Amino acid sequence: MSAQPVDPVGFRDPGEDPAAIFEALPPPHRARFRAEYDEALEAAHDLARFKQVQTLLRQWRLRVIAYNRPGYEEAVQDALQERAEMFTRYTPPEWEGRV
Repeated sequence: MSAQPVDPVGFRDPGEDPAAIFEALPPPHRARFRAEYDEALEAAHDLARFKQVQTLLRQWRLRVIAYNRPGYEEAVQDALQERAEMFTRYTPPEWEGRV
């Protein structure tokens, strides 16, 4: 028996590398990331605000993971259009019988 990947095929976690995050983002989100990243870098000149860069990279890493999940855009549209009946409780297969 072989292990099955949890992430979508072809998706690699970019970690906190800004270039990898940028490349992994769907094109509609890249300009916002770049603007926020540039702003955080500018703020980092003040050493008291350096952690802002780290926080931003962590947040965008999580966004990349979410944006690349199958069905993400459809779920967003369902939420925006208040289609609550489309939401179901997701249980990972390996948790079956445990919850």
